[in-house]
Amino acid sequence: MKTVNVQFLFDFGSPNAYLCHKVLPGLASRTGQKVAYVPILLGGLFKLTNNRSPAEAFAQVANKRAYDALEVRRFVARHGLVDFKPNTFFPVNTLLIMRGAVAAGKLGCFERYVDTVFACMWEQSLNMADVDVVSASLTRAGLDAQAILAATRDEDVKARLLSNTQDAHDHGAFGSPTFLVGEEIFFGKDRLREVEEEILSRLANGETS
Repeated sequence: MKTVNVQFLFDFGSPNAYLCHKVLPGLASRTGQKVAYVPILLGGLFKLTNNRSPAEAFAQVANKRAYDALEVRRFVARHGLVDFKPNTFFPVNTLLIMRGAVAAGKLGCFERYVDTVFACMWEQSLNMADVDVVSASLTRAGLDAQAILAATRDEDVKARLLSNTQDAHDHGAFGSPTFLVGEEIFFGKDRLREVEEEILSRLANGETS
């Protein structure tokens, strides 16, 4: 079977990453390609690129903020994402839960962890910077919260998150959600169509990776 290397560089702190997460199964089904989720630390990526979050960068640009909110509403309506809600604790320090994603991969429960934490952030509006909230949320989802949280302190877990973030920077990323199709980079939920077109084009041309 032909395969194309498709990566989703994500941080739970991005609402647009959540929105992409909810529609990526459809893209994967239509293209027949697996999307590899790569945890990165958005705060670290911002430092590497001298970037700032849109909430900060455009805080004084009322029309831009209003338009961004409109685009979110349109995306939610288009895809029927009725469970989405803003997080009242935003912006959230995501260091713990991003290390948790790496730890969950190590422990073999990555997909359940990702589904759970995205839902806690952008459906349940929980403070996922609070270790007690994280622990209770993971436990309710049937995950081994103690094992995951313990693993977040492992040096190899910390190093992997840093390495993922540096690799994202080296590939041209400056925020989340970012997609890599082979070496081609696409940023934002509004580029999902282009991501899908690139995958299909590579498959049609026999360009696999």
